[in-house]
Amino acid sequence: MFSEISVPEIKNLHIESLEMGQIHRFWFKLATDALSMPIYVPLLIAKGIKPGPVLGVTAAVHGNELNGIPVIQRLFKELDVQKLNGSVVGVPVVNAPGLILEQRAFNDGIDLNHIMPGKPDGNDSEVYAHRFFNRIVRHFNFLLDLHTASFGRINSYYVRADLDNPVAKKMAILQNAEIIAHKPPADGTLRGAADEANIPAITLEVGNPHTFQKGMIRSGLTGIHNVLVSLQMQEGEIEFGEQSTVICKESYWIYTQTGGLLRVLPDLTEKVNKGQLIAVQHNLFGDLVREYYAPEDGIVIGKSNNPINQTGGRILHLGIGLQSLEYAGN
Repeated sequence: MFSEISVPEIKNLHIESLEMGQIHRFWFKLATDALSMPIYVPLLIAKGIKPGPVLGVTAAVHGNELNGIPVIQRLFKELDVQKLNGSVVGVPVVNAPGLILEQRAFNDGIDLNHIMPGKPDGNDSEVYAHRFFNRIVRHFNFLLDLHTASFGRINSYYVRADLDNPVAKKMAILQNAEIIAHKPPADGTLRGAADEANIPAITLEVGNPHTFQKGMIRSGLTGIHNVLVSLQMQEGEIEFGEQSTVICKESYWIYTQTGGLLRVLPDLTEKVNKGQLIAVQHNLFGDLVREYYAPEDGIVIGKSNNPINQTGGRILHLGIGLQSLEYAGN
């Protein structure tokens, strides 16, 4: 028999008042639904025995991106709070309504990662985003935001970071990712809002949507432990990857010019050359209607795996301006 575990509800976060050397769990009330019932997000807080920074780790800003949830769960099972300096705050699910609906967007159809830090007097998703950011994220000194590809696409294990920010660059390198894409924070993203609030942040793209991938989960967990060691929040040695990391100075998506059944030819992390055939489209009669070629040399960061593709659909995410980082410690 398993007894129901009681988790207290809070509306405000006061990390400084929490007992040291403990892992605390809360339901954080952000809003109420049309039945006046609370909308909660789960909150895990590891409070160390010594003062130090606050590292925030968030997942499922998009409700169909699940790999980050077990990453955070496993992280808190592995943390030794008796040897922890500072605090780690984990939010396994940011977009609780989207998770329930098994969809990427919030329950009003809006992408939370396009409207951060929200508005105090906006629509449903804007108010939710504003409360999440101001009541939780502003307590962080550093942020690791875990994502995956969306429906119909697959990703390599890669990081988006502003490599002009030395702190963000170091956190990105510590992930031992297959690819790091230089991306100054875009307006409306959680990473961008954190940057505006002087909270160094990176986005970890940990695999594919709506599934748990053991290898990706292990990789994400290792990267977080590396950051904790680097920030002197826990003792240990930084674990470097066996394979080199490719840094992309830029990246962009290539889109279809017509509709049809799409087949993308290169594999994830495959390097492609300018003029190389990267995708073909057929109509429903089996006739070839379009071929697509790489516009320049690059590497495949992510790609579509959904054959059903109309005009303007995604083909692949191409990283360009490649640089190899042979050893993460250098």
